[in-house]
Amino acid sequence: MKRRAKILLEKSTDSLTLAIEIFNRPWDKGRYEAVLILLDRSFELLLKSSIVERGGKIRAHRSRETIGFDKCIRKCLSDGKLKILSEEQALTLQIINSLRDAAQHYILDISEQQLYMYSQAGVTVFNEILNNVFCVSLKDYLPERVLPVSTTPPTDLHLMIDSEFNEIKNLVKPGTRKRVDARAKLRALAIIEASLTGIRSQPGDTELKKLVKEIQSGKSWRQIFPGMASLRLTTEGSGLSVSIRLTKKAGETVRLVPEGTPGATVVAVKRVNELDYYSLGLKKLAEKVGLTAPKALSLIKHLHLQESEDFFKIIRVGKTQYKRYSSKAIDEIRSALPKVNMDKVWIEHRPRPK
Repeated sequence: MKRRAKILLEKSTDSLTLAIEIFNRPWDKGRYEAVLILLDRSFELLLKSSIVERGGKIRAHRSRETIGFDKCIRKCLSDGKLKILSEEQALTLQIINSLRDAAQHYILDISEQQLYMYSQAGVTVFNEILNNVFCVSLKDYLPERVLPVSTTPPTDLHLMIDSEFNEIKNLVKPGTRKRVDARAKLRALAIIEASLTGIRSQPGDTELKKLVKEIQSGKSWRQIFPGMASLRLTTEGSGLSVSIRLTKKAGETVRLVPEGTPGATVVAVKRVNELDYYSLGLKKLAEKVGLTAPKALSLIKHLHLQESEDFFKIIRVGKTQYKRYSSKAIDEIRSALPKVNMDKVWIEHRPRPK
């Protein structure tokens, strides 16, 4: 294992250990916030460790900071060499990340069953990544006895949501004056729904008030949260060896939006056909910007476009590799041409005799 990947992995398992320890402690003061924050940190470091181990980069060119959580998931979901996540694993991590964001920055009221479900699902994904990338098991880092334990583990996801929804309905009955409590509980459901429908957002008070009115009008949770109705809970094993996976109902699709759309989740921007996005070879790209292919390549190297997935990707079809560029590369080169000295760029980056 590469040294930097090993250090990141050790920090990641440290955070997971603390998350599990806090989950199992016998008092609740600050408990679920700490669990979500530490779980989120453990996954960001685990993904960075995996990217480094597989030869990827976790720091953009000349950047002082490493890439963030969303960029880590995008690399591990869509990059051929770095791909280690399924869409459903990425969805689990995004839900944990969104819940952490709300718990850390505002008010979130999450039930014990929800906390257990997402914590255990997270532990399951963590172990799967360890097996896939590092060929080790979570048991190599943690004794089984410290895995999340719950006195009321959920067995049916929809029954759990039914229970949550009925509690919220009681809180918003006329004369109860518990709207703040109801919104705190609604916020968790709204965050999960947003992740499933392709928008990463923290619901505001206006949106939560609208949800309260829909509940008071008699709508069911399946009508208000259709995305959550598509989720299924898969449980394997028993006792401490239980594995929980969140899966989507067959036939349910992720809404596709352009990458960079404000609030869009990583799964939502996953490209179905990468050749449609990376549609240009070097010759065609050079024609579009008015350069010869060799000079276009020298400018591409000068601008480090091949280091960014926004502009360039090597696509493998069988044993053949294709170096492809996106239409964004055209705009980037055209905007750079008036500012660069092509003679100097050519001298620095022109092809050298072998």
